[in-house]
Amino acid sequence: MKKIILLGLITLILTGCTIVRIDTTSIDNIVSVVLSKENTLYNRVGRGYKYYVPRGVTYIDSSGTNDKLYSNGVYYYLYLDEISYYYKKSINFKPDNNKYYSKKIENGDNIGYLEITKLDDLYLIEFVYNYARIEALVPKTDINDTVLNSSYILSTIKYNSNIIKLSLEDDFLKNKEEEYDVFSKKNQNDNNFLQYKEK
Repeated sequence: MKKIILLGLITLILTGCTIVRIDTTSIDNIVSVVLSKENTLYNRVGRGYKYYVPRGVTYIDSSGTNDKLYSNGVYYYLYLDEISYYYKKSINFKPDNNKYYSKKIENGDNIGYLEITKLDDLYLIEFVYNYARIEALVPKTDINDTVLNSSYILSTIKYNSNIIKLSLEDDFLKNKEEEYDVFSKKNQNDNNFLQYKEK
């Protein structure tokens, strides 16, 4: 019995979980912790992409590669830049010290930036990362929550290169339709039913 308990304790110690605490009072901590994790979750799928919408955030609408999300009175506008992803376009960004917050983000191959601008009583959050952009206009009390939700969304975006390549080809958007007019007069020789009835 003692051997089983000892074996169980050793197993528990050697296979313990790692818990990372996110300090939600610091924007730098929120961004660095969330973006450093390899997130593979997704619950929203679009044409050529998928991503995770965190709990408390609601998907509202989509038009092409623009998605609209909502959480606690804040609207998030997500734009997925599939063209920049396909051509691996880099971002040129220089932090602006005149903004409320402005910082370049580098995490492996992914480069982006987070910029927060004060506009009267509200703050405009522009978060660009992983070939996508989220914009939101929030009161000061909601900045950290918005940055946290945006970090989760942007870090989980996965693109499907094959579908994006297909959608960028010239033939993808061409219509292959044939004009047919139901009100035009038909030639009497084409009507087989009348010929059958006469026989």
